[in-house]
Amino acid sequence: MPKTHGGDIYNNEVKLDFSVNINPLGMPDTVKGAIAKAITHCDQYPDPTCAKLKQTLAQEFAVKRYDVSERDILLGNGASELFMAIVHAIRPRRAVIPAPSFSGYEYAMQAVDGEIAYCLLAEAEGFDPDFCQERLVAMLTAETDILFLANPNNPTGKLMSEVNVHHLLDHCREQGIFVVMDECFIDFCADAESALRWVKKYENLMVVQAFTKIYAIPGLRLGYLVCGNKSLREKIARNLPEWNVSVIAQEAGATAARARAYVTRTQKYVQRQRAFLEAALTDFGFRVCESSANFILFYTELPLYKMLLKKKILIRDCSNYEGLTQGYYRIAVKREEENRQLLKMIGECIENN
Repeated sequence: MPKTHGGDIYNNEVKLDFSVNINPLGMPDTVKGAIAKAITHCDQYPDPTCAKLKQTLAQEFAVKRYDVSERDILLGNGASELFMAIVHAIRPRRAVIPAPSFSGYEYAMQAVDGEIAYCLLAEAEGFDPDFCQERLVAMLTAETDILFLANPNNPTGKLMSEVNVHHLLDHCREQGIFVVMDECFIDFCADAESALRWVKKYENLMVVQAFTKIYAIPGLRLGYLVCGNKSLREKIARNLPEWNVSVIAQEAGATAARARAYVTRTQKYVQRQRAFLEAALTDFGFRVCESSANFILFYTELPLYKMLLKKKILIRDCSNYEGLTQGYYRIAVKREEENRQLLKMIGECIENN
């Protein structure tokens, strides 16, 4: 199977899409208003510096007591554009990636003909990255140029412990290895600590986050990178296109970044619905990977992807993830009525098998 993401609604007839992991509460009303207002400015070029959006992000970081200024921030047309700009700036010959994980890192490395070494996470250890710490450190030698980490990881939903993140950052700094910390799903995790508070301490650290998932705006394409290393940041910036963030995306982002109550409400809702889904999937006899994010990885011998697609429900077939095999699937946590409908359809698949 080719390395494709979820959301293939263009080649399938889909009524319920559980394959993409966006906020089940939908786009905030304030963001919808900002988008409508921004449409009237589409006859203008966007601000190439994204000054308003950077200022808003820096203000929100200050509220969270992160030592991040406007100059530490780069904006991108989604996190994927930033990953590509990073590898073109650094030109890494060798990357280490825990697996399974987001295929976008591999896609970016292929653009610069880089070698990839995978540190395989074990299902017997719950795909927990903390259990592979020693193996991961052993792979991070001076021959490695860059480490890609997702926290929480995709597709497992696992968070790394703060102690182990610190240890990896210290080790990579000693070995001269760049670290890309992908935190695109961290806002769904109420108790998670962002690596944003360490960007001034580690000059080799780049933290990437996105508006796509938490604010349910994947069609707008908006992400950001924070790096305290001026020289590195400028190299990455030179590998981004001019005017890469549209007028609409900038206005939507500046409004979304202030939606604190919406994020808190999302975290509570996702936590309840995730627990409900995990319990139900376990009752079905599936092997469920306990998650901290807004999605769940599980295993079943049923050909569930094909069975549910016949019912016009799309889930993520994870057999094309490095380190996973046929039978692994991922579902997003959606609204309660949608989650119940999915479980009802899965029950029918089991009965008719």
